[in-house]
Amino acid sequence: MSFLTPLFLLGGVAIALPVVFHLIRRTTRDRTRFSSLMFLEPSPPRLTKKSRLEDLWLLLLRCLALGLLAFGFARPFFPEPEAATTPSAAGLPRVVLLDTSASMRRTGLWSAARERAEAVIREAAPEDAVALYTFDRVVTPRITFEEWASTAPGERGALVAQRLAGVAPGWSSTRLGTALARAAEALVERESGRTMERGRVVVVSDLQEGSRLETLQSYEWPKGIQVIPAGVRTAIPGNATLQRAGETAGGAAVGDDVLRVRVNNTPDARQEKFQVGWVSSDGGSFDGTPVEVYVPPGQSRIANLPQPATNSHPDRVVLRGDSEPFDNTVYVTPPAVRRSRILYLGSDPASDPRQPLYFLSRALPVTRRVGVDLDQRSPSAAPVNAEWDAARMFVVTEAVSESVAGALRSQAESGKTVLAVPRNAAAAASLAPVLGIPSLGAEEGSPGNYAMMSEIDFRNPLFAPFADARFNDFTRLHFWKYRRIDPAGIPGARVVARFDRGDPALVEVPVGKGRVVVLLSGWHPEDSQFALSTKFVPWIVSLLEIAGGVETSSPAFLVGDDIPLSAWGPDLSGPVEVIGPGGRRVALPAGAASFSDAMEPGPYVVTVDGKSRQVVVNVDPVEGRTLPLAVDELERLGVPTGPMASAAESGPAVPPKPGSRRDSIAEEGRQKLWRWFLVATLVIVFGESVLAGRLARRAPSAPQFA
Repeated sequence: MSFLTPLFLLGGVAIALPVVFHLIRRTTRDRTRFSSLMFLEPSPPRLTKKSRLEDLWLLLLRCLALGLLAFGFARPFFPEPEAATTPSAAGLPRVVLLDTSASMRRTGLWSAARERAEAVIREAAPEDAVALYTFDRVVTPRITFEEWASTAPGERGALVAQRLAGVAPGWSSTRLGTALARAAEALVERESGRTMERGRVVVVSDLQEGSRLETLQSYEWPKGIQVIPAGVRTAIPGNATLQRAGETAGGAAVGDDVLRVRVNNTPDARQEKFQVGWVSSDGGSFDGTPVEVYVPPGQSRIANLPQPATNSHPDRVVLRGDSEPFDNTVYVTPPAVRRSRILYLGSDPASDPRQPLYFLSRALPVTRRVGVDLDQRSPSAAPVNAEWDAARMFVVTEAVSESVAGALRSQAESGKTVLAVPRNAAAAASLAPVLGIPSLGAEEGSPGNYAMMSEIDFRNPLFAPFADARFNDFTRLHFWKYRRIDPAGIPGARVVARFDRGDPALVEVPVGKGRVVVLLSGWHPEDSQFALSTKFVPWIVSLLEIAGGVETSSPAFLVGDDIPLSAWGPDLSGPVEVIGPGGRRVALPAGAASFSDAMEPGPYVVTVDGKSRQVVVNVDPVEGRTLPLAVDELERLGVPTGPMASAAESGPAVPPKPGSRRDSIAEEGRQKLWRWFLVATLVIVFGESVLAGRLARRAPSAPQFA
């Protein structure tokens, strides 16, 4: 028997404690009633030279409980013979899973894994059934059971070499759970008539912590199928990972002033000092001065990278100083100013702090990436096609003529947004042609002292930024005046918010491909406190987002993700062309919904209906978690594992280390003898309690003297 943590055996010294306690003579606390002692001569107490042990069975149980507890914490196990560490299982069908994920690009891993897979297949007897699959994000069959059976035994080695020729690790994430489920299903289909000993699944992989196992959480593992982990390890320990801070899906959009990146360092790393900086598309030297980052093993640090002062427009951030560079690059979208135009139909001067235009012009975002041009036109002026077609959104505050109202409806039908903020009942009534109804009854509301917003739909994009409980309190926002309309007569109208008296506060009406948003109280001080509150600017930005006037972030995806083309506009029917890293061009059929061939990190230029847009694709950050997967993680998910093959047998990546600690951990994890020691301890403690209670009840009572 061996022990995984033998130092806990020192806890056996605690066995001496019950012996000491049994040897200690405790003075009785019982009082005995006795008559007068005046006629008795005093005599000194007799002293004994040694104490005697009493209640030997009770003492034995207490010592045994402490000893078993020490053995359990030492985690004992029986070493298995070396012959049991091979992943072969003669006579049983086997599926060999070969990992081709991004983490296998580390030094020496792929060559060792391929040699290991070929060695496992060579060990198969002529009558054995073998299948070979490669996996990363998807599972790809290389040799099926049918192909193996139809190939002569002498030609199977050549078949394996042929199918693995040209196979190399890609850039996708490790979906180990999906691969195991696929291999188990292949064995179940082949051995459908048997219920026990269906086969083995040999996993040739680095078995790193970043392996995704979510599929196994809802998968019922078939009986009779065992997984044999055949891990390979690199001779270079440690790995540092670079990723965008605060993003979950590879996040790669550039901020306005700085880009925040996170550097993670694995606990087994030997490197602590790194450099992070912008690099141009040629991948050469840093563009500007890099940022020095000190990251101790097992920790992470945030680095703020200012935008380069040059006009080179770098498209990536690189981490240098790490020995494994496969996950040291984050691709970004170069900064580009996108200008949008808003047409304001109203006669109030922009310099008057009491009017709506004054506050609107100051609430529009202007950054390095977003620019909004606000143009003012008279609500009675005839529409100019060039100006109106260039606008993304229209803001109406005063009564408009029928011709202007018809032009506004046409713009909304084409996919644009019209924001109506009527300053009086007449302005509200003039919106009837915009809403597609013959007439609209409107009157001034009577809020009394003031009105407040209530019944707000925080699922609506206009109020989604305030959905958090910290920001959804609108009770401090008071409205002095508002207009009252009946939305029941407007087709498709939806009340997004109401005043506390039940009257609509904000109504959204779909018109064609666009929308008309009616805010029934102004944001200027004469009508409300809206413009003076902290909620006004986020609300305006949300309105611009749904109108397509601003873009909060550039699209960013992970390797293997489908890139939806809906962001290029609705009802696309033209040809689609994608230019990937290295200039690779892919043509998609007209009307394609998505692009699913982004299997390499880097920038992609997607052209749909003549509209070009750049997106970036990055390596999944979890691939950088290169520490070995916990040996009992698969067991916890209900997947029985066989003896783990030693990494020393994995090829030239690591020198042989027979009897390694990793094998001991695996053997102890399979046997789990500590559970039985714990159960035995509980049983003995229960028996000791029962025995102690019986001995206490059997103690003789003290004599009574008159």
